[in-house]
Amino acid sequence: MTITQSLRIAAATFLFSAPLAHGENLDVLMSQVFPQAQATYIGYESVEREEIPASAPVERKYLIVDFRLASSQLPSEQLQASVHKVCMALLKDRELIRHLSDSGYDMVSVAFDRRSQFDCL
Repeated sequence: MTITQSLRIAAATFLFSAPLAHGENLDVLMSQVFPQAQATYIGYESVEREEIPASAPVERKYLIVDFRLASSQLPSEQLQASVHKVCMALLKDRELIRHLSDSGYDMVSVAFDRRSQFDCL
């Protein structure tokens, strides 16, 4: 990991540990989405898309919120419902969305394993 990557992670950690709407931060909000027996919140990662030029009019950063499901094989409908549940928890917190946008994030993705990501916004 480079110094730049370490600084980005530290900055993201600082930004998201600051109090958000209703005194919650991203970790607290995400850890409350599912019952413990259904899925476990692992954490989040800030990613910068290097393939987009810095001069481009779109943001280069996105956030991945990471969960692990209790069952490794979910039917497609149940997986879609889980993604929807996470996305709706994020979208309902307008202060969080405003904070993410102000911090330069233009997308949030949900991951339930190391292979797949599902975009929320």
